[in-house]
Amino acid sequence: MTDYLTTGSKIHLTPLSPKKEQIKIEDIAHALSFMTRANGQFPEFYSVGQHSIHCMEEAQARGYSKRVQLACLLHDGSEAYMADIIRPIKKHLPGYLEIEAGLQGTIYEKYLETPLTEEEMAQVKSVDDNLLYHEFYHYMGEALFEEEPVLKSNPAFITEEFKTVEKRFLEKFHTLQAKMEI
Repeated sequence: MTDYLTTGSKIHLTPLSPKKEQIKIEDIAHALSFMTRANGQFPEFYSVGQHSIHCMEEAQARGYSKRVQLACLLHDGSEAYMADIIRPIKKHLPGYLEIEAGLQGTIYEKYLETPLTEEEMAQVKSVDDNLLYHEFYHYMGEALFEEEPVLKSNPAFITEEFKTVEKRFLEKFHTLQAKMEI
């Protein structure tokens, strides 16, 4: 049995000890466009890729830095390599959390170069949680928090073709990356 995952681009990624050169944005965009939010429990398909794009757009609407916008787009990147586990279970799996943090850290290191500050991490978490609330309210009619968080963007919670999401994800990534290099 191998200790690596073969990605769509034929890279052998070792999730327990990932290397920056094993991380490819094309693999992230592709995988996240096929992965469903809420463990497939929403009444229609809504992908992690769409969620990530909506997070980036919300960060942009809030006026957060390009770096935070890119972090929001990439915040679920580790799921492209190790899938996802729902929050109620994930918090009870410390080994999983450590592996996920290491992989996500490698993704951030490759594309952001330096670790996120506490303030940047708080901004990403706020955006992610706010989108989570609105996704669940839209699809399940369930309010996850006592107070409804305000969104500054206007996400479209619709089913989109995989290839469309993958293409949009890559376009957003390349646009942000180019703006950060200026």
